Amino acid sequence: MQLPLAHDVTPLAYFASLVASDEGFPLLEAAVSLAQDDDPALDVQGVLAEVDALAQRLRARLPADAAPLQRLRLLNRYFFNELGFGGNVNDYHDRRNSLIPAVLATRRGIPISLAVLYQEIGAQAGLTVRGISFPGHFLVKVSLPRGEVIIDPFSGQSLAREELEDRLAPFRRRLGDDDELPLGLFLVAAAPRDTIARMLRNLKEIHRTHADWRRLERVLARLVILLPEAWTERRDHALVLAELGARREAAAALSIYLSRCPDADDAPALARHLAAWQSAS
Repeated sequence: MQLPLAHDVTPLAYFASLVASDEGFPLLEAAVSLAQDDDPALDVQGVLAEVDALAQRLRARLPADAAPLQRLRLLNRYFFNELGFGGNVNDYHDRRNSLIPAVLATRRGIPISLAVLYQEIGAQAGLTVRGISFPGHFLVKVSLPRGEVIIDPFSGQSLAREELEDRLAPFRRRLGDDDELPLGLFLVAAAPRDTIARMLRNLKEIHRTHADWRRLERVLARLVILLPEAWTERRDHALVLAELGARREAAAALSIYLSRCPDADDAPALARHLAAWQSAS
């Protein structure tokens, strides 16, 4: 269900309403709403209508009796060739690659933002398309009567098992996976909440790298709402709030982290920070 953004509802409150429940989680709408951190007046419903119009153009070309494989071929040709969606190889770490309105405008993004759009247009074309939180590179899979097709939304390439194993090998080496967990474990469909969390964590890393504290604070505020029991996100939010001079809010957030993670390695040092912030308030 799409929720209209009233003029008296903040972007953060709007986001909270979207992600309150896993049932009927509106993946595309939640993903679009992330761009309100850059443009609070963004017309989210207008962006959704733009995506619907793109999907409608494809649906109009599909024969009513088109088989799933035919639908997939038409979808790929439409999405990657005609619309020209693909990876931003020239500026991969540009924050706009994670913002759906910018991706729609430029036709360039990173795997996960492209995957969100591909999933929506594919679903409207009558296909079962789900995201895969594959290590290092978000993928999508399309369910067909004879099995699943794994697609890299960055390049439009369909990936065979051997190619997936090759991509997984560096991760396995870092993990010390001597037993080699089966590939299928890495191809499980990502829940919508997990997809939005990965999008936000991508932005978190970009903003942290650029010391963009205000944008980082907004991203962390969303992560705290999205993942209320991810205590390290609450800790990081507290530290950024302190960096911005919001010591009272920082102390409240850090108190929660310390109460939930009293034995964490960083707890003693953070307790000293908390005492200093409280005495300065």
